Amino acid sequence: MSGAIDLAALAQSLEALLAAAGEPLSLDRLTALVEPDHGAGRGDVRRALEALAVRYEASASEVVEVASGWRLQVRARHAGLLARLWEERPPKLSRAVLETLAIIVYRQPLARSDIEAIRGVSVSTQIMKTLDGYDWIKVVGHRDVPGRPALYATTARFLDDFGLARLSDLPPLAEVKDAEALDVALARLADTEGDSAETAGTDSDSGLA
Repeated sequence: MSGAIDLAALAQSLEALLAAAGEPLSLDRLTALVEPDHGAGRGDVRRALEALAVRYEASASEVVEVASGWRLQVRARHAGLLARLWEERPPKLSRAVLETLAIIVYRQPLARSDIEAIRGVSVSTQIMKTLDGYDWIKVVGHRDVPGRPALYATTARFLDDFGLARLSDLPPLAEVKDAEALDVALARLADTEGDSAETAGTDSDSGLA
């Protein structure tokens, strides 16, 4: 069946779906959507997506695969330009929030007390609520000690928002154990940040700078 597939027409259909979706679409979802018109299987859809990504290489937008599927997005280098388009910019994240996120990213799963031991200060409930509000962290279990503290890890949404398909796509880093290693983690996390989150220069525990 693959030889009868018109990949150019299939790629156009996929482009239309990605442009209209506003969120990542999984390979299975895309296949189900285009199968009635194109008779395409998962392999055909993946080949068409890869061809579409190549076609966008010289464009301001790009077709990328993230944790939840495929999406069409504006390249991160245009984030500053787009920011001027909107009158209300999203609030910047404080250094405290980004430090906490970086620790979770590179040490997951871990408890709040582990985060506090690395940062050297307490982690406020508001910081955890901010990260939870972005759907970047989740509770994945509880430590088997008195009080059974929650263990936190990152979510598929975190990967999507930072343009990652999997955690292994993050720059490698030795285990985060101290402030110096934390600064390195922050820098490397910022390299993947794109236009989804913006750093601030203050270390406020309010969650927003």
